[in-house]
Amino acid sequence: MPKKRGPLTVHGEQPVFGNPWIIAVNYHVSAPSGREFTYTLVHFRNWATGIVPLHEDGTVTLVGQHRFALDRYSWEIPEGGASEEEGPLAGAQRELAEEAGLAAADWREILQLHLSNSVTDEHAFVYLATGLSPAVATPDDTEDITVKRLPFAEALAMVNSGEITDSITVAALLKVSHMARAGELPGGLNDLLAGTG
Repeated sequence: MPKKRGPLTVHGEQPVFGNPWIIAVNYHVSAPSGREFTYTLVHFRNWATGIVPLHEDGTVTLVGQHRFALDRYSWEIPEGGASEEEGPLAGAQRELAEEAGLAAADWREILQLHLSNSVTDEHAFVYLATGLSPAVATPDDTEDITVKRLPFAEALAMVNSGEITDSITVAALLKVSHMARAGELPGGLNDLLAGTG
Protein backbone atom coordinates (compact mmCIF):
# COMPACT_ATOMS: atom_id res chain seq x y z
CA MET A 1 0.00 0.00 0.00
CA PRO A 2 1.42 3.42 -0.95
CA LYS A 3 2.59 5.68 1.87
CA LYS A 4 3.28 9.39 2.05
CA ARG A 5 6.71 10.89 2.60
CA GLY A 6 6.15 14.63 2.68
CA PRO A 7 4.40 15.66 -0.56
CA LEU A 8 5.55 12.48 -2.34
CA THR A 9 3.73 9.15 -2.44
CA VAL A 10 6.00 6.11 -2.11
CA HIS A 11 4.85 3.12 -4.17
CA GLY A 12 7.81 0.86 -3.52
CA GLU A 13 11.48 0.72 -2.62
CA GLN A 14 14.46 -1.38 -3.69
CA PRO A 15 17.92 -1.47 -2.11
CA VAL A 16 20.49 -1.21 -4.90
CA PHE A 17 23.78 -1.11 -3.01
CA GLY A 18 25.09 -1.72 0.47
CA ASN A 19 28.33 -1.95 2.41
CA PRO A 20 29.22 -1.61 6.11
CA TRP A 21 28.79 2.19 5.94
CA ILE A 22 25.96 3.03 3.54
CA ILE A 23 22.88 1.63 1.81
CA ALA A 24 21.53 3.12 -1.42
CA VAL A 25 17.78 2.66 -1.92
CA ASN A 26 15.70 3.50 -5.00
CA TYR A 27 12.21 4.73 -4.08
CA HIS A 28 9.49 4.60 -6.72
CA VAL A 29 7.51 7.77 -6.00
CA SER A 30 4.94 10.10 -7.48
CA ALA A 31 4.61 13.86 -7.11
CA PRO A 32 1.28 15.58 -6.32
CA SER A 33 1.04 16.28 -10.07
CA GLY A 34 0.97 12.52 -10.70
CA ARG A 35 4.43 12.41 -12.29
CA GLU A 36 6.27 9.24 -11.30
CA PHE A 37 10.05 8.99 -10.84
CA THR A 38 12.82 7.29 -8.88
CA TYR A 39 14.27 9.01 -5.81
CA THR A 40 17.57 7.49 -4.72
CA LEU A 41 18.42 7.90 -1.05
CA VAL A 42 21.77 7.11 0.55
CA HIS A 43 21.20 5.85 4.10
CA PHE A 44 24.14 6.05 6.50
CA ARG A 45 24.42 3.12 8.90
CA ASN A 46 26.29 5.25 11.48
CA TRP A 47 25.88 8.68 12.99
CA ALA A 48 28.56 11.22 12.16
CA THR A 49 30.37 12.80 15.09
CA GLY A 50 32.58 15.87 15.37
CA ILE A 51 34.53 17.20 18.34
CA VAL A 52 35.90 20.68 19.02
CA PRO A 53 38.79 20.00 21.45
CA LEU A 54 39.18 23.41 23.10
CA HIS A 55 42.15 23.76 25.44
CA GLU A 56 42.13 26.01 28.51
CA ASP A 57 44.60 28.42 26.85
CA GLY A 58 42.18 29.09 23.97
CA THR A 59 43.88 26.80 21.47
CA VAL A 60 42.07 24.11 19.50
CA THR A 61 43.30 20.81 18.10
CA LEU A 62 42.69 20.09 14.43
CA VAL A 63 43.56 16.99 12.43
CA GLY A 64 44.70 16.93 8.83
CA GLN A 65 44.26 14.06 6.43
CA HIS A 66 43.85 13.25 2.75
CA ARG A 67 40.20 12.76 1.82
CA PHE A 68 39.89 10.09 -0.87
CA ALA A 69 36.50 11.29 -2.13
CA LEU A 70 37.87 14.78 -2.88
CA ASP A 71 41.48 13.71 -3.58
CA ARG A 72 42.72 16.60 -1.47
CA TYR A 73 44.15 17.30 1.96
CA SER A 74 41.68 18.54 4.55
CA TRP A 75 42.07 20.23 7.94
CA GLU A 76 39.19 19.33 10.26
CA ILE A 77 38.11 18.89 13.82
CA PRO A 78 38.37 15.22 14.90
CA GLU A 79 35.46 13.37 13.30
CA GLY A 80 34.16 9.87 12.80
CA GLY A 81 31.21 7.55 12.93
CA ALA A 82 29.24 5.99 15.76
CA SER A 83 26.95 3.00 15.54
CA GLU A 84 23.50 2.96 17.10
CA GLU A 85 24.80 0.51 19.70
CA GLU A 86 27.75 2.73 20.65
CA GLY A 87 25.87 6.03 20.59
CA PRO A 88 27.08 9.45 19.39
CA LEU A 89 28.78 10.59 22.61
CA ALA A 90 30.72 7.37 23.15
CA GLY A 91 31.70 7.42 19.48
CA ALA A 92 32.92 11.01 19.79
CA GLN A 93 34.96 10.14 22.87
CA ARG A 94 36.56 7.23 21.03
CA GLU A 95 37.29 9.32 17.92
CA LEU A 96 38.93 12.10 19.95
CA ALA A 97 41.34 9.59 21.44
CA GLU A 98 41.94 7.70 18.19
CA GLU A 99 42.56 10.70 15.95
CA ALA A 100 43.90 13.43 18.25
CA GLY A 101 45.36 11.48 21.17
CA LEU A 102 43.15 13.36 23.64
CA ALA A 103 40.63 12.63 26.37
CA ALA A 104 38.21 15.19 27.79
CA ALA A 105 36.73 15.59 31.24
CA ASP A 106 33.77 17.67 30.03
CA TRP A 107 31.53 17.09 27.02
CA ARG A 108 28.74 19.30 25.72
CA GLU A 109 26.62 18.74 22.62
CA ILE A 110 26.61 22.00 20.66
CA LEU A 111 25.14 21.10 17.26
CA GLN A 112 23.17 18.55 15.30
CA LEU A 113 23.48 18.68 11.52
CA HIS A 114 21.97 16.95 8.50
CA LEU A 115 24.63 16.69 5.80
CA SER A 116 23.71 16.85 2.11
CA ASN A 117 20.05 16.31 3.02
CA SER A 118 18.76 16.28 -0.56
CA VAL A 119 20.17 12.78 -1.16
CA THR A 120 21.34 11.41 2.22
CA ASP A 121 19.92 10.99 5.70
CA GLU A 122 23.32 11.46 7.39
CA HIS A 123 22.91 12.91 10.88
CA ALA A 124 25.83 14.51 12.71
CA PHE A 125 26.33 15.26 16.40
CA VAL A 126 28.97 17.84 17.33
CA TYR A 127 30.47 18.20 20.80
CA LEU A 128 32.61 20.72 22.62
CA ALA A 129 35.30 18.86 24.57
CA THR A 130 37.13 20.65 27.41
CA GLY A 131 39.27 19.59 30.34
CA LEU A 132 41.65 17.92 27.89
CA SER A 133 44.42 15.47 28.73
CA PRO A 134 46.66 13.17 26.66
CA ALA A 135 45.40 9.78 25.49
CA VAL A 136 46.83 7.10 23.22
CA ALA A 137 46.18 7.89 19.55
CA THR A 138 45.19 4.83 17.49
CA PRO A 139 44.21 6.04 14.01
CA ASP A 140 42.71 3.61 11.54
CA ASP A 141 45.22 2.04 9.16
CA THR A 142 43.58 3.89 6.25
CA GLU A 143 44.33 7.27 7.90
CA ASP A 144 47.58 9.25 7.80
CA ILE A 145 46.67 11.93 10.33
CA THR A 146 48.57 15.08 11.24
CA VAL A 147 47.61 16.66 14.57
CA LYS A 148 47.95 20.43 14.94
CA ARG A 149 47.19 22.61 17.97
CA LEU A 150 46.71 26.28 17.14
CA PRO A 151 45.02 29.41 18.50
CA PHE A 152 41.26 29.28 17.94
CA ALA A 153 41.45 32.57 16.01
CA GLU A 154 43.80 30.92 13.48
CA ALA A 155 41.45 27.97 13.00
CA LEU A 156 38.54 30.35 12.48
CA ALA A 157 40.62 32.33 9.97
CA MET A 158 41.13 29.07 8.03
CA VAL A 159 37.33 28.79 7.82
CA ASN A 160 36.90 32.40 6.73
CA SER A 161 39.63 32.13 4.06
CA GLY A 162 38.17 28.92 2.62
CA GLU A 163 41.16 26.78 3.63
CA ILE A 164 38.82 24.67 5.78
CA THR A 165 35.84 23.43 3.76
CA ASP A 166 34.66 20.40 5.74
CA SER A 167 31.05 21.22 6.62
CA ILE A 168 31.06 19.84 10.16
CA THR A 169 34.26 21.75 10.97
CA VAL A 170 32.98 25.00 9.46
CA ALA A 171 29.71 24.81 11.39
CA ALA A 172 31.38 23.73 14.64
CA LEU A 173 34.04 26.46 14.70
CA LEU A 174 31.49 29.16 13.82
CA LYS A 175 29.22 27.84 16.58
CA VAL A 176 32.01 27.99 19.18
CA SER A 177 32.87 31.54 18.07
CA HIS A 178 29.22 32.50 18.56
CA MET A 179 29.15 30.81 21.96
CA ALA A 180 32.21 32.84 23.03
CA ARG A 181 30.53 36.10 22.03
CA ALA A 182 27.39 35.04 23.92
CA GLY A 183 29.38 34.14 27.05
CA GLU A 184 28.42 30.45 26.87
CA LEU A 185 31.85 28.81 27.14
CA PRO A 186 33.22 27.41 30.41
CA GLY A 187 35.84 29.04 32.58
CA GLY A 188 37.80 31.91 31.08
CA LEU A 189 37.39 30.72 27.49
CA ASN A 190 34.91 33.46 26.59
CA ASP A 191 37.52 36.13 27.24
CA LEU A 192 40.26 34.18 25.47
CA LEU A 193 38.15 33.74 22.35
CA ALA A 194 36.57 37.22 22.42
CA GLY A 195 36.94 38.97 19.09
CA THR A 196 37.42 35.79 17.05
CA GLY A 197 34.07 36.10 15.28
